[in-house]
Amino acid sequence: MARETSEILERVPSGGVPRTVPDRSSPVPLWAQLHGDLLDRVEHGEFDDDFPGELELAAEYAVSRNTVREAMRHLRSGGVVIASRGRRPRVASATEIEQPLGALYSLFASVEASGLEQRSVVRSLEVRNDPEAADHLGIAPDRELFYLERLRLAGGEPLALDRVWMAADLARPLLQADFSHAAFYDLLAERTGTRLTGGREQIRAVVPDTEERALLRLDRTLAALSIDRLGFARDRPVEWRRTLVRGDRFSAVADFSARSGYRIDVTDPTAPGVRPVGASGPGPGGAPSLLARSRRP
Repeated sequence: MARETSEILERVPSGGVPRTVPDRSSPVPLWAQLHGDLLDRVEHGEFDDDFPGELELAAEYAVSRNTVREAMRHLRSGGVVIASRGRRPRVASATEIEQPLGALYSLFASVEASGLEQRSVVRSLEVRNDPEAADHLGIAPDRELFYLERLRLAGGEPLALDRVWMAADLARPLLQADFSHAAFYDLLAERTGTRLTGGREQIRAVVPDTEERALLRLDRTLAALSIDRLGFARDRPVEWRRTLVRGDRFSAVADFSARSGYRIDVTDPTAPGVRPVGASGPGPGGAPSLLARSRRP
């Protein structure tokens, strides 16, 4: 799109960097012309340090803010630019945060490994009853559960909404822990002596509700992934976790070899016999999901 568009636009110098003047007589919509030129400028590294806001772009290209917004919407949906409500846009890296499939990992460690600062806003840390979570853990529905809910930030911007349930009699020592900048599994091992040895995950595309979109600063053009994890300590399920993560900042990576092949199954939850992670009944209807299984050491 960028190359084709540039052929029908008049190029003029702007501080030594090529810039286009929108051609209003062209059959190509103004937003598409702007989108193509911004792609060119991103590829030339012009916005590596700072990406202009809507008003700046509207003034520079002499177009309306609606035109700029449409061009920006396509840049966001293409993963070129990250823009959250109330925050200045910035150019996205190829993949900001990667996590492996088929391995026991920590989101904290994955964020730190990417070079971004990890911080969490603790929204809830309490003991409660939750029959659905208890069912996933295979315990009585009226049993008390430890519950932790955090808004996970990477580089100061929302990455994920993370919810964890465990049996309260196991995780009660964690109620006094500081989870603002800490790895959950490290604190779990330190305070309870429990270490996860494996588990099972289900990754699926979801439509966040209004509150979740507001927390993650997601507009309606951005996707989200739901990661359901049932964590085991040897043969016993001890952790039920549901993480809602921004699709524009996160990717899951699967390694494979000629000997072992992939460690993932692509399944349809509506198919007979397929169940969601930790569930005891038939799987719910919905989009196909990616089930990642990790070996237990």
